[in-house]
Amino acid sequence: MARVAASLGINKVRVIGGEPLLRRGVSQLVAALAAIPGIDDIALTTNGFLSTQHAEALRTAGMRRVSISLDSLDRAQFYKMTGRDGLPAALEAIELSQRLGFAPVKVNAVIIAGLNDHEIESLAEFARERRLSLRFIEFMPLDSSRAWQRELVVPGRTIIERWKARFELVPVDARSNPAETARRWAFADGRGEIWVIAPVTEPFCGHCNRLRLTADGRIRTCLFSLEEHDLKPWLREGASDDALADRLIEIVTHKEAGHRIGQPDFVQPARTMSCIGG
Repeated sequence: MARVAASLGINKVRVIGGEPLLRRGVSQLVAALAAIPGIDDIALTTNGFLSTQHAEALRTAGMRRVSISLDSLDRAQFYKMTGRDGLPAALEAIELSQRLGFAPVKVNAVIIAGLNDHEIESLAEFARERRLSLRFIEFMPLDSSRAWQRELVVPGRTIIERWKARFELVPVDARSNPAETARRWAFADGRGEIWVIAPVTEPFCGHCNRLRLTADGRIRTCLFSLEEHDLKPWLREGASDDALADRLIEIVTHKEAGHRIGQPDFVQPARTMSCIGG
């Protein structure tokens, strides 16, 4: 499917999960993706727990960028949010990724009111100290515990205001990439960047150009799609690349106008983020 997508102009692939490093032979998968003509940017999103086992092989296989989840710098709070005592492993994964030359190394923090919103400034300072790109992400209704409530969302504007009260920042012009989902600022001293992704309070649906292929062979045109387009039968039955390309074009043509979070008719998808990828 990556080969077919590349023939239609897609040049970036991100390997996601669940946790993609649990997949057997993940470095071989990355090498196969890197060999596809037209694919010139391969990234991976991970919780970092298995990075020490796989990072070097992934770099050798052709991966250039990595994003690591880090919702808290407090060990007890990290455990509360993730269910694992994984803060040391996540920090080690960040350091290892930088040492191996992944660039940029991005860190993802989902901010939830009453849980980790008091860490906005300390997470930003962590990014500056480590010269990272740290992405603050609004809490979205895709959690496995179904605990999402609108009042738990810390708006992107609030996050930005708190940054600006603490740090000297320079906005980063993203006009060269109209499909960029984040608003970006660089620290004035050049030591890293902080980003905000605000899909709940400031939807960017109108310029989203992303597709997701799930582990069971289904295309999702939005994280919040209620319909999934099953391509596994086509692949199992030997459909040609041209037929798959035509089907992919048909699917994209009917991409949703928006996710409708916060609207009266919003319906949360049955499958959570851990099943469909971020």
